[in-house]
Amino acid sequence: MKPTVHIPMSVILQATAIAGVLDLLSAFVYALLEGRNALIVPIGIASAIWPGAKSSPGAAIVVGVLLHFAIMLAMVYVFALAVRFWSKLASQPVLAGTAYGLLLWATMYLVVLPLRWPTVFPHFTGTGVMEQLFSHVVLVGMPVAWLIGNSAKAACLGVPAHE
Repeated sequence: MKPTVHIPMSVILQATAIAGVLDLLSAFVYALLEGRNALIVPIGIASAIWPGAKSSPGAAIVVGVLLHFAIMLAMVYVFALAVRFWSKLASQPVLAGTAYGLLLWATMYLVVLPLRWPTVFPHFTGTGVMEQLFSHVVLVGMPVAWLIGNSAKAACLGVPAHE
């Protein structure tokens, strides 16, 4: 199967930045709503690769934010690859974004987190699942699908993506 469209790296980086900021901000808000310090979010992310992250919070915040955006870049890049090989994803950004957001949620909460912290995950509460699904579908999946899809449609038409 040959790729049918080219997604510029600038669009992949833009989608990464937008979805990454939206996702991280939502995690901050959820932490604050639970009465916790929002800075525990990037520290928790850093602890995925650095078990002692809590002992150096300043450095852990930087590592956590960088790791968050690295993971988001991988998520966006995988969607961009999918669009390159299955360009129909570009024509249905809401459907594609919803499906991709659900896939990202399932991958994160049913595979990645339980593998890293098997004694803690999976852990589901009604509010937690709703927050997670909102973030993964509305704040990550849909913006990524819209931005990557817009670029793919423009490439097929031979016009710049933002006209």
